[in-house]
Amino acid sequence: MLKHRRLRFGTISTEPELLRFITANWIANSPSNKRKVCIILDETRTEKQLARKRKYQRHKRMMRLNRLLLIASVFLLFCAIFVMRDFRQMSREPSFKLPDIEIQNLAAPDDEPDRPAADTAAYLDCINSPNAILVDLTEEKVLEKQNSSERIYPASLTKIMTAILAIENTSDFDKTLTFPSDIFEYLYLQNASQAGFQPGEEVKYKDALYGILLPSGAECCLAYADSIAGSEAAFVEMMNQKADELGMKNTHFCNTTGLHEDDHYSTVEDISLLLSYALKNDVFREVFTSSRHSIPPSNCHPDGFTFYSTMFQCMDTTEVTGGEILGGKTGYTGEAGLCLASLARVNDQEYILVTAHADGTHKTKQFHVMDALSVYSRIGSVAKN
Repeated sequence: MLKHRRLRFGTISTEPELLRFITANWIANSPSNKRKVCIILDETRTEKQLARKRKYQRHKRMMRLNRLLLIASVFLLFCAIFVMRDFRQMSREPSFKLPDIEIQNLAAPDDEPDRPAADTAAYLDCINSPNAILVDLTEEKVLEKQNSSERIYPASLTKIMTAILAIENTSDFDKTLTFPSDIFEYLYLQNASQAGFQPGEEVKYKDALYGILLPSGAECCLAYADSIAGSEAAFVEMMNQKADELGMKNTHFCNTTGLHEDDHYSTVEDISLLLSYALKNDVFREVFTSSRHSIPPSNCHPDGFTFYSTMFQCMDTTEVTGGEILGGKTGYTGEAGLCLASLARVNDQEYILVTAHADGTHKTKQFHVMDALSVYSRIGSVAKN
């Protein structure tokens, strides 16, 4: 309607022009037309309001669209991140190429490179762990090693030393061991792994020994240290003395649990010497090769409880080509990475493999366990050929 009325007033295009025209001509000449003028003005304002409303609605639609595009972009970005992460992990899966093998001697000189000769089997060439050593325990020969003399943080592999010293300094494993209340606050603050015993709990020394090696119980280490040496510091002195006796030249212990300290270090070569020695002890071997242990009722656990090996919990099967994995001790801190010292029997021969500093955490793929399964299976496959 407004368009038709503008045709009557010539080239009037704005409301001020319309008002001036009406004031000067139409209303002055015919006051009765005031009501018509009001109708025209209302129509003009209504049209402008509708135009503003349509513009605002277009703006809101664009804002909604922009928000949807932003959400979609963020979603696609996260998808890309997860895909790339899985791709990197898949690219690290060990290969199972099986070349020939030649055994190397355990007493190799220190300046011997940490790699097999050109005509030997490369058991360790595609593993995830940068530090590793593979030993034929039956023949007492090193098969292969890489970065074996490089310092590492051993994390809970430390507990192998704690356990063997606990065994050698305990005369009766059926005696009662009481867990001191004052050791727990520190362990809680450090978020240390524990077997599940409580302050003041009374159990047999045998049960606490299983607690050291299977669930990696830090409270068991401290309870044994306090009972045998009077303090953890005194027990650590015993650990370092034992390391010297075993020829662990690049090892220094600061605690019984493997909790990170800068001056607490070892090498995979030294850990292999330690494990080879410890496995000669029947009590150690029995505990080390157990998958679980049940605690009888105690003053804090009237129904008892059961704990499990941290290594076997990560495995769907212990079988490898030509044999099986018999036992192992895992270790992890952020600085140490994923570590594992394991024992396997393949084709009637026993082998130990010590690996350290693999990427990952308790929540990722367990690359140290994957390495063990891969290496032991290669040994079995080579023997078949």
